[in-house]
Amino acid sequence: MAKEVLQRRAGDNVYLHKDFHGALSCGITYIEQRYGPDAVRAYLRQFARAFYAPLTAALRERGLVALEEHFAHIYALEGGVAHLTRSADELLLDVKVCPAVAHMRAHGYPVARMWRETTATVNDAICEGTPYAAELAAYDEKTGRHRVRFYRRGS
Repeated sequence: MAKEVLQRRAGDNVYLHKDFHGALSCGITYIEQRYGPDAVRAYLRQFARAFYAPLTAALRERGLVALEEHFAHIYALEGGVAHLTRSADELLLDVKVCPAVAHMRAHGYPVARMWRETTATVNDAICEGTPYAAELAAYDEKTGRHRVRFYRRGS
């Protein structure tokens, strides 16, 4: 029998990490129960500053188009439906159903009581040090449906 060698790289695989959201939800619940809500926000802020540093730099350099491209790409990968509306000083992100929340609910994972902070705190941290700010304008706990307004500070 001939030996067959299969060579693959991570980039050859379809991007998929949906179970990550369930693990993050459990982690958020643990941090909240053990250390309190402020610790959850501090953890998410620290994570976002590090992980999204390139996005923050792009936002600073290229403006709201960087966020628009990022969210369009992420929601396409996650299989989510997001509507983006951008003007010179504002980007509106409308998500009908959060793909992470939908996945967790479909698989029986608990959704952390503070899950909304993965949108509110993370987007706020991404905007730190840029001319822009983020505002969570609406959030539905059951579906994760949300609206985020990114806008130029002072406008």
